[in-house]
Amino acid sequence: MTYMAVDAHAHAAGDSAADAAAGSAGRRDLAVRAAVEQGLIDEDAPLLCLLDTAGIRASATALTSAFAAALAPGTPALHAFAVKAAPLVPVLRLLADAGLGCEVASPGELALARAAGVSPDRIVLDSPAKTAAELREALALGVAVNADNRQELERLDALVATAPTTSPIGVRINPQTGAGTIDALSTATATSKFGIALRDPGAREWLVRAYLDRPWLTRLHTHSGSQGVSLALIAEGVRELYALAEEINEAAGRRQVDTLDIGGGLPVNFSSDAVTPTYAEYVSALRSAVPGLFSGAYGLVTEFGRSLTAKHGLVLTRVEYTKTTGGRPIALTHAGVQLATRTVYAPAAWPLRILPYSAKGAPLTGPVVAQDIAGPACFAGDLLAAARELPLLAPGDLVCVPDTGAYAFTAHYGYNSLPRPAVHGFTVDPSGGVRFALARAAQPVSTIPAEAGAATPNALL
Repeated sequence: MTYMAVDAHAHAAGDSAADAAAGSAGRRDLAVRAAVEQGLIDEDAPLLCLLDTAGIRASATALTSAFAAALAPGTPALHAFAVKAAPLVPVLRLLADAGLGCEVASPGELALARAAGVSPDRIVLDSPAKTAAELREALALGVAVNADNRQELERLDALVATAPTTSPIGVRINPQTGAGTIDALSTATATSKFGIALRDPGAREWLVRAYLDRPWLTRLHTHSGSQGVSLALIAEGVRELYALAEEINEAAGRRQVDTLDIGGGLPVNFSSDAVTPTYAEYVSALRSAVPGLFSGAYGLVTEFGRSLTAKHGLVLTRVEYTKTTGGRPIALTHAGVQLATRTVYAPAAWPLRILPYSAKGAPLTGPVVAQDIAGPACFAGDLLAAARELPLLAPGDLVCVPDTGAYAFTAHYGYNSLPRPAVHGFTVDPSGGVRFALARAAQPVSTIPAEAGAATPNALL
């Protein structure tokens, strides 16, 4: 393994969570004003997405420092960013520069990681439906692979026998430890589609035998979910993983399993700027539940996504029109289901904050009124917020939607053929100056017909 060894003297980031939140909010206000002043958002460009690069770097440092402070000196550790959370090459490049690798779950995500310059030995491939071609590519490159099921393991038998590989290979288990508050994101339930169910009759014995029969299986993997899953529940899944590794190694009479991939899953606070829970709190929960994890007996892989980037992204949109219907004020904007898909379709599970600004980019104050913040899509449910109490918005005002740096504008949803908006990273210098860098250009409307079959208009005649 070529992972970064842990420094025994590493320590957590010095800033408190409160200080970090204050810094993030201050940078956001400066960026909104600068976006107006520099003409990034106006009547002709009423929608903009921003990424706080300093915030992303701070999250990466908090992650690596929290684990480095707890792991035994010299323990190999790879923190692989879950590409699905923010599939933008500049984001992956930024995180790679901060010391992180990539966790990928499709050929497209693997291509993004490679385009970002991430070396194959710092990439992990997870997916419940890998094709033979995907597996062959990963094994040829030396990318780590976690098999999801028995049939995939049998497919790997044939591939490994045909062409030796440097890829570390493991098996994903489902510890069946239960669900969090969002069923769709709970991957350790009794009937989850992911991994080999550890508590099914005969499954544990089969897994031990599978490892004994395959000396090239050297890893174990689990991931219990993310948003809505408590630290205690995540830690319980890791404890089950560790116990199985110990059982396999005892049966093998050697240290066959040498690395534990504990997935990601740190929840994100969407109700304020505070970063909670922290990586340090997660490590503390793991140390209490699975102290052996930090002994140095096993290398470690993590796969965090949302918690690294969510709080460092924001959507900024102009209010195009306002109206009152049935006594309810409504602000019509250009940001909706195409950028915050989960919030629109499941608002109770994925509520987002709405921060109002004036047309000049200053925080908007005044008496609050319950009003809807609506998006541009042609269905009634395209709302970022309903009956949200805010200063009354007017045409030309700005709506800022924070905490959207993961699973939101980075992964566009093409409802109504709405084009992908521009994404800019921003940095703030000590004097308060803001510099923007284009991470993804806005999609020209002229490209949309080409993606929708314009080259073959008569194909169905």
